[in-house]
Amino acid sequence: MHLFENIADQYKNWLPQDGTVNYYGKLLTSEQSDFYLHKLLETIEWRNDQSIIFGKKIITKRKVAWYGEKPFEYTYSNTTKKALPWTKELLELKILIEKETGETFNSCLLNLYHNGDEGMAWHSDGEKDLEKNGAIGSLSFGAERKFAFKHKQTKEKVELILEHGSLLVMKGTTQTHWLHRLPPTKK
Repeated sequence: MHLFENIADQYKNWLPQDGTVNYYGKLLTSEQSDFYLHKLLETIEWRNDQSIIFGKKIITKRKVAWYGEKPFEYTYSNTTKKALPWTKELLELKILIEKETGETFNSCLLNLYHNGDEGMAWHSDGEKDLEKNGAIGSLSFGAERKFAFKHKQTKEKVELILEHGSLLVMKGTTQTHWLHRLPPTKK
């Protein structure tokens, strides 16, 4: 199912079964989105992401950072990160997202993709460090990118375009039944 003509409706579930994905559309104006994009690029302690696959350490082009209300540890791909304290801008965005969604978030994993060549393969966020069936909010800044879901059993796909300053929330049993990815693009 291709949904390139996103119609932001925070109450609509974009998944046909076994989970909940709500797309809120743009929460911020273009000017606000540009401001936060530049602030995050300047103030976040970006590091190249690392994975250990078949015992071999892989360093990605993509950069990441982990922030939270406490020095939480988060382990994925056999590497552990310790959360840094919230920045002023991250706290502002956290408050905005919580007000919009009614959810509470205690940490934030930031991903920096430098261009369309960089993306993320099919995966679920089911690590033991995460609350089972908890909400995961994804606030996007920069170029529009396709974000895709694939059901683990039926292989049905759902694709959305995430806009500059837009919010997507995955919750319920989404991580149990669906994979998601950010595919590379030539744009």
